[in-house]
Amino acid sequence: MIELRGSVVETTTDHKMPYYRFIVKLTTIFFIGFTSDFTAGQQDRPCEPRKFGESVVCVCNSTYCDDVIRLPPEPGTYVSYTSSLAGLRFKKDKGTLEQVDEDTSMFEFAGIKDKLTEPKIELDCAKKYQKIEGFGGSVTDSAAINWMNLKEPCLKENLINSFFGKNGLEYNMIRTPIGGSDFSTREYSYNEIPENDTLLRNFTLAIEDFDSKIPMMKEAIAAATDEIHIVSSVWSPPVWMKNSHEYSGFSLLIEEYFQTYAEYYVKYIEAYAAENITIWGITTGNEPLTSVMGGRFNSLGWTTELMGKWISQNLGPTIRKSKYRNVKILAVDDQRPTILIWFNKMVQEHPEAEKYIDGIAVHWYLDKITPPSILKHTAETYPDKFLIGTEACSGANPTDVMKVALGSWKRAVDYAKDIIEDLQNEPSNLCLDSQGGPNWAKNYVDATVIVFHEDEEFVKQPMYYAMGHFAKFLPRNSVRIDATNTGLIGIDYVAFETPGKTYVVVLYNGALDQTVKIRIDGREAIVELPAESIVTVELNSI
Repeated sequence: MIELRGSVVETTTDHKMPYYRFIVKLTTIFFIGFTSDFTAGQQDRPCEPRKFGESVVCVCNSTYCDDVIRLPPEPGTYVSYTSSLAGLRFKKDKGTLEQVDEDTSMFEFAGIKDKLTEPKIELDCAKKYQKIEGFGGSVTDSAAINWMNLKEPCLKENLINSFFGKNGLEYNMIRTPIGGSDFSTREYSYNEIPENDTLLRNFTLAIEDFDSKIPMMKEAIAAATDEIHIVSSVWSPPVWMKNSHEYSGFSLLIEEYFQTYAEYYVKYIEAYAAENITIWGITTGNEPLTSVMGGRFNSLGWTTELMGKWISQNLGPTIRKSKYRNVKILAVDDQRPTILIWFNKMVQEHPEAEKYIDGIAVHWYLDKITPPSILKHTAETYPDKFLIGTEACSGANPTDVMKVALGSWKRAVDYAKDIIEDLQNEPSNLCLDSQGGPNWAKNYVDATVIVFHEDEEFVKQPMYYAMGHFAKFLPRNSVRIDATNTGLIGIDYVAFETPGKTYVVVLYNGALDQTVKIRIDGREAIVELPAESIVTVELNSI
């Protein structure tokens, strides 16, 4: 079972200058992605494109921002939404489900061909798998600062609505740091002074919480169409709890402070509750192996022995005995392989820790070199635990010379294929500036939305639309169903039944233009897939 929510050439921060130094002039604008007129007075506002590199970004300012209106399919119909390398963004089309000919064969020049070999995707609603918890992004200090620094209230509203609003992606999850992270302007935690304050008498939230993160989360909650589930992670506790006395580099928690650190989590949950923000889940710490390997940004290392001891004797009992006993506890919060080399060993050493753990959190940075079967194996080994993807940022690899790659279709495809892969195998910052920050550790990365404060505008990357093809159409408690591909080449896909009893299929076509038949209950949708496109199809077979 998995529950998801649910991010090369020298660049310049002036987006009006050539971003690829000798290729593209950014004032080039052309119009694409107009919606069809069948929406009966509810037309989408189309993308205002600006050409970059492989594809386009969509530009938003205080007076205009593109959106997408989900059109519920009427009985016996389907609606498709297409984004592509060529520049389509949620292009909407509608069709009728046609009755499948019961004749099982057809004549061709070469003889008789069994229709069962026709290229198609067959949905089997009787075979159900995991539920979706939701999709979302991270409200780090950086994301919130970029949002707060927009001067125009309408522009700030457009950004929030683009992610959480009814005509946006309808995100219903947020991840946020407990204290500072690398995506902050400084290193900090809560209760930094006085040192050795085991009772945490001086615990207070930081100015970043009050001035940026909390205001942004409140606006998101107000705009959202569903309850937002907030997952919080510690990058580093106060340095006096650590043997290194440093925020970054190798460190371990001093055992004397095991119980204090568990209380630190409760104090945080309580402080946010006082601001009318409910924390849905916590993780046992962001990327514990980062610190073990001497990470260059805020971190805390753990051995499996110490982590198991802390969860079973301190964190688990403390949370479960508090008034916040229903808060989910998520283990790992690190790369996919660490489930095998970290979580399994921890549970073996401290079996009692498992009873306090609700789910397993994973990051995507090593997904390309590790098999997705790890997720399926984990789901089978721990059937009472859910899996949740908590971090994904493009541009994070050392080989990514270009941290922010405006218009990158490749990064949109990476998002789409990785989500499909995770969903098929049982299991980012919301916005950054043009450099990929701010980030005190200079650990710059890309984001689905890039903010240009000097021009009071933001641009939606192709990655934004890749995320939207899932988040917009797969509400919480959608259930994955079985889908069988016959004869289709170059197609990645996944299918779901929604709580509204419609069926959603998300496809990535990495080949040339082709047509796909999607069959359900003896009827079929015939859908055109442009070359290099991501397509979401919602069907109503009633």
